[in-house]
Amino acid sequence: MKNYETKVKHKNLSSPKRLALTSALAASLVMLPLGETPVFAQKAERNTLSYGELIQKIKKDQVQKVELDETEQVAKVYLKNKKQDESPLQVRLLEQNNELINQLRDNKVDFAEVSSANSRAAVSLLINLMWILPLVALMLLFLRRSANASNQAMSFGKTRARFQMEAKTGVKFDDVAGIEEAKEELQEVVTFLKQPEKFTAVGARIPKGVLLVGPPGTGKTLLAKAIAGEAGVPFFSISGSEFVEMFVGVGASRVRDLFKKAKENAPCLIFIDEIDAVGRQRGAGIGGGNDEREQTLNQLLTEMDGFEGNTGIIIIAATNRPDVLDAALLRPGRFDRQVIVDAPDRKGRLSILQVHARNKKIDPSVSLEVVARRTPGFTGADLANLLNEAAILTARRRKEAVTQLEIDDAIDRLTIGLTLNPLLDSKKKRLIAYHEIGHALLATLLKHSDPLNKVTIIPRSGGIGGFSQQIYNEEMIDSGLYTRAWLQDNITMTLGGKAAEVEVFGEPEVTGGASGDLKAVANLARKMVTMYGMTDLGLVALEGQGSDVFLGRDWMNRSEYSEEMAVKIDRKVREIAINSYEEARRIIRENRSLVDRLVDLLIEQETIEGEQFREIVSEYTQLPEKQLAASS
Repeated sequence: MKNYETKVKHKNLSSPKRLALTSALAASLVMLPLGETPVFAQKAERNTLSYGELIQKIKKDQVQKVELDETEQVAKVYLKNKKQDESPLQVRLLEQNNELINQLRDNKVDFAEVSSANSRAAVSLLINLMWILPLVALMLLFLRRSANASNQAMSFGKTRARFQMEAKTGVKFDDVAGIEEAKEELQEVVTFLKQPEKFTAVGARIPKGVLLVGPPGTGKTLLAKAIAGEAGVPFFSISGSEFVEMFVGVGASRVRDLFKKAKENAPCLIFIDEIDAVGRQRGAGIGGGNDEREQTLNQLLTEMDGFEGNTGIIIIAATNRPDVLDAALLRPGRFDRQVIVDAPDRKGRLSILQVHARNKKIDPSVSLEVVARRTPGFTGADLANLLNEAAILTARRRKEAVTQLEIDDAIDRLTIGLTLNPLLDSKKKRLIAYHEIGHALLATLLKHSDPLNKVTIIPRSGGIGGFSQQIYNEEMIDSGLYTRAWLQDNITMTLGGKAAEVEVFGEPEVTGGASGDLKAVANLARKMVTMYGMTDLGLVALEGQGSDVFLGRDWMNRSEYSEEMAVKIDRKVREIAINSYEEARRIIRENRSLVDRLVDLLIEQETIEGEQFREIVSEYTQLPEKQLAASS
């Protein structure tokens, strides 16, 4: 028999050669002699035997072992002269194989019956288990969830307060700066917890509750952490919102559980943050009527000062909305003391800046005193954010330490907005320059106005094309004691931008850029008329301090004067604004040459510092004493 096997490495053959080789192989198969079988067919035939051939080989003693599979009607034959690693020969069996079995017995050939049904059954069982096991796992998951749900239902009324036997907040009183009066009052709480005999010896009783009241960011929560860190007693901390749930009675149950645990660990501290979430006024009607919240508040009132006292438990709460708290919560015996945590003054701001500057690389040329002077009204959180923004700018500019430039840019970014690309030299840029120079010049020439810090036409985010910045009188800003002369000059300075536009470009070319200025003027003028009694309408406060409407107590803001008085108020407000506007136009008109020079310089430099601005103005006119002092 001819061997037509050909070993070809196809990777080394090109497409024409591979095609030619394939054609030649096909032709050779066609030209095979009749009855001759190809080699691969011969290999398949070598692994099989006919029934008769198997009988002959058994008689010739050439068979070593036979395995009979009645299910598949196949027999596997192992010959004596074959190697062990060779596969057995397969023989197709008949329905009745008595002759084969007799021959195997007579010739003493080892044979056995095997069945593939067991293996098929095992495979079938495995397939069924593949469907059953996920179902069992899913059922176990549902059972586990139901068990957890039942556990949660049992512990639904348990308190969620964080508990520490000895609070390790990492904050001490030395880390809290700028609110010395509040620290002094709270120091008594720490002293009582550590040395109660110092107070009890003279018959003093420590307050049961201390309420920290102040705007956001002034350090109320930080003070509570400092108390916990200093006292070294068990400390519970929870937010007011964690008492209130959808189901009635859960909040009251959590209050009971909280005080029960506190009694077991007395003396201890309980800190409730944002207590206005649970301590709002009861029976308010509109916006109220939440039985769950009211029951929670009732339980809190009972636990703080009810029939059964809470000796050794001091409650510290924080809120920035004391006006909405229930009166029963604020009475002596519950919250005996209210500590006002207000925005810090200049000395406090300096102390806060020194605390936050500890872990930052500050250039020695930076004066934190100047930064504190430039940030009136900033809270502790604002000052921390200020130094952090300055550090970010320093890293972005690849400097090794924070300089005064980064701090000034951070102040402008927080108070005004992000810096945008400068405007091109165009009519819009010149118009903005005249507007800002109008503000800056009046801030410099008016006797009672605050001195100018800088004026710029570099745009900021929020649609701000430029701004003129003053160094405000911090004592007046912090105390809120504004003089009539200061208010009048401030209104005149605010209208200086619109006055400059009208004097230079005329009424038809006036823009809407003064909309924010007009709102500020109307606000200040109305306060002069209705709150400060600075007009001839009389020494009567016609309006109160603006406050948010509290649904349930205030349906709407009531008018505190008649319609006739409202007309008089509107006339007075308009009169103040018009007189200030005419004064601003007069000053701009009399100093037109100075305005043009300052505008040209501002367009060239884009920013003029206050010192340089005052030097130029002093060449044309005599500066007021206040402005001269600022220059010196």
